[in-house]
Amino acid sequence: MTNNSVGNAGRLLWAALRALLVLTVVTGVLYPLAVTGVAQLAFPGKANGSEIKDASGKVVGSELIGQTYNLPLKDGEETASADLKWFQPRPSNGLGTNSVNTQYKIILSGATNRSGDNEDLIKWVTDAKAAVVKDNSTADYKVKPSDVPADAVTSSGSGLDPHISPEYAKLQVHRVAELNHLDVAAVEKLVADHTDDRILGFVGEPRVNVLQLNIALKTLVAAKG
Repeated sequence: MTNNSVGNAGRLLWAALRALLVLTVVTGVLYPLAVTGVAQLAFPGKANGSEIKDASGKVVGSELIGQTYNLPLKDGEETASADLKWFQPRPSNGLGTNSVNTQYKIILSGATNRSGDNEDLIKWVTDAKAAVVKDNSTADYKVKPSDVPADAVTSSGSGLDPHISPEYAKLQVHRVAELNHLDVAAVEKLVADHTDDRILGFVGEPRVNVLQLNIALKTLVAAKG
């Protein structure tokens, strides 16, 4: 009786081990390889992280992840100032509340989870709107507080949104043109050329990928010399 019990237990353990090995090979090796192979053949760009390259062919980021465009951090500064020669993305205040990831460093992501009547959130939005008005007003173009769209003063749910609204991009045109010594019409065309419509004509909202827009801006500046 004891020998039979030991033999049955041994057969069960061996069967379980074989099942583990087979499932490990199928689900842990063959299936991922098959999925990766199909993705590389059918959607190579997306499978490799939706990388964006500049004019020289160098990978400079992903079309899925936002970036900041800041001046070098000066001594004594906790947060670098925005480099206003470039189109600016949405704020990342949602990440600033945890002191770990404040500048799209992709350590983690998250929103503020603060209600609309939260005093801190109201102050952030008020300060951000004043900064947008000040930064984007030029000698021949004055921005009014009512001109500032919501995405210019609020972070996205993740804080890593790579897109801004066409309205926010157009708001920045005069500033970008002035600081780069470009014609306003040329910069307006850049924005128009890099504005994506709603998916299938009805899903989501029109949007502008800030990284792609700034790559085009860099090319335009270089071409002008």
